[in-house]
Amino acid sequence: MLCPLFTTRAFILFEQSKFSFRLNLITSFSLYVCCASRGEVLTYRKFRVIKPEIRVLAVDDGIFKPRTRGYVPVIGVVFRGGYWLDGVMHTKIRVDGTDATRKISQMITNSPHYKQLRVIMLDGITFAGFNVVDIKELNTKTKLPVITVTREKPNLEDIRRALKNLPKSEERWKAILNAGEPVEVPVKSGKEKIYMQAVGISLEDAIKILKLTSTRSNIPEALRVAHLIASGITPL
Repeated sequence: MLCPLFTTRAFILFEQSKFSFRLNLITSFSLYVCCASRGEVLTYRKFRVIKPEIRVLAVDDGIFKPRTRGYVPVIGVVFRGGYWLDGVMHTKIRVDGTDATRKISQMITNSPHYKQLRVIMLDGITFAGFNVVDIKELNTKTKLPVITVTREKPNLEDIRRALKNLPKSEERWKAILNAGEPVEVPVKSGKEKIYMQAVGISLEDAIKILKLTSTRSNIPEALRVAHLIASGITPL
């Protein structure tokens, strides 16, 4: 015969596990319904364990002359955690165009590294001037969490005024709003701070990944290297 105390504990644990499962199911279903009602289905990833060598892809654009036409190179750098460079990918986008989301998502999904990737990191959401990346759409197309990182908090009012001078200004503004409000993240033991936006990942997991991969500065090492490469190849 089983001990009554044992059976009581087992029953309580079982009930707790059922409640946890139902809560996760309800949360996931609510997220799906909310996004589906807007014609999009976001991919949400909850990390049980964030490994030190998590594969991250960092994306940055090259330097260009303002008020010029043409294309700007975009570089993607694959890192294991904040230490090992695993690969590089590239594409190009129009200056002040509207093709950044499409081109970057194609670059990622067509890469041989795609299946190993766990997170996408962007140096902000505006590339090649005001070619805005819609990070919700990027999440949907790649099925990967997206985290943006900036050293300064974006001034949304200034951005909106600048967008009025460009075609499809409302479409660009919607993409900016889709990124959500920037979140301040203390780094360097609270002495400095960066700002992030995230889609498809919890705030807690996003901050953990940012801190894990920021090994040599206050931004993730993959983003630092992506910036160096993109800036270096631009004059060619």
